[in-house]
Amino acid sequence: MAPSLLRQRALFLFLATLVLAPMRAQKPPMPKDNEPLKMFVDCNCERSYIQQEIKFVNHVRDQALANVQLFIYDVANGSGGRTYLLDFKGSGQYEGITGDLSYETNPNMTSDEVREGLVKQIKAGLLRYIVESDLADQVTYTIANEGASEQQDINFEDPWNNWIFEVYGEAELDKESSRQEFEYELGFESDRVTEKWRIRADLEMNQARSQFQQNNATFTSERIRYSADASVVRSLSDHWSGGIFAGARHNTFTNIDFSHYVNPAIEYNIFPYREVLRREIVFAYRVGYFYNNYIDTTIFERDSEGVFNHSLDMQLRYRQPWGNIYARLRGSAFLDNFAKNRVQLFSRLSIRIFKGLAVTFSGNYEVIRDLINLPAGDASIEDVLLQQKQIATDFELGFRVGLSYTFGSAFNNIINQRL
Repeated sequence: MAPSLLRQRALFLFLATLVLAPMRAQKPPMPKDNEPLKMFVDCNCERSYIQQEIKFVNHVRDQALANVQLFIYDVANGSGGRTYLLDFKGSGQYEGITGDLSYETNPNMTSDEVREGLVKQIKAGLLRYIVESDLADQVTYTIANEGASEQQDINFEDPWNNWIFEVYGEAELDKESSRQEFEYELGFESDRVTEKWRIRADLEMNQARSQFQQNNATFTSERIRYSADASVVRSLSDHWSGGIFAGARHNTFTNIDFSHYVNPAIEYNIFPYREVLRREIVFAYRVGYFYNNYIDTTIFERDSEGVFNHSLDMQLRYRQPWGNIYARLRGSAFLDNFAKNRVQLFSRLSIRIFKGLAVTFSGNYEVIRDLINLPAGDASIEDVLLQQKQIATDFELGFRVGLSYTFGSAFNNIINQRL
């Protein structure tokens, strides 16, 4: 072998020794102790059932104590059931591990089937956290694939073409020594929902009869209400939709012998409709016509009249880990007389202040200047006591506040439903 080649080989071995020696001297890194899973769940569901069925995590009552937070938002879907969005967020060792899962129910499912399916989805969402936790070595994966090939070959056809129907009825009887009430309600609802269309039709009949005895006098009240409403709404884009609403009604309480209306409408959602489970800011404008035929002559000396009107409606809804916000502001007026108007405001705010403390505010305020249907004359004692007829008013106001504070053990996973 040539001397120059020997010198190059010796130099290579010397350099390799200098590079590899420190690597051989380094000790392998110590495995990091994985944190146990501590999960906080916020949902409109049975938390105790979730706690009972998912025992491999520690359930905590405050999200500040959790390293896995699960927020479940739900909204009605086209089948007549509900769609649940499961929003997972990790913190601490699990920081950055997030994910969304959805779960859909239908009206034929029992409440037990709904909660079982929801728990199954929660377990699926927890898999990413389990493989990073102290439970990773205890996991055994099993995939149930029986019948999977057969299911893939099924070409499902819906014989109802996305239509949902509901028939309902209710009767109530209350009786005391000086008072008795009987009320019944019958109804029919139909709903068809697709990606582009939503079609609704509702029929309802309600009748209530009350008797009140005082000083050997008997006061009797009877209220009858019939209504029919229908709407067709078309999705125009991710933000726009348009539709038309129509209906008819009879209502003795509001002095309406027969009324019908037609209202075209257009709606704009600032956020895409697919985000409705988390947030929405919606503006809707309606313009239309209604005709009233009255039971008694009104305070404006009318037995019937037709009116063109319009309204602007704004709704805001946020569902976030820190709480929920809902607000609705609606203004309406007659096109030929803007002095005949109504403004309605309703809001509800729920906030987590800090660990264990939550506060809820809700309120409504309504300015009423469009009661053209009130009957002439003074209200009788029967009308006042039994709420037989609508009474004149300029406004309605209501406010509620609630406060809750939870403290004590935050890691108790025991379920005990005994007396």
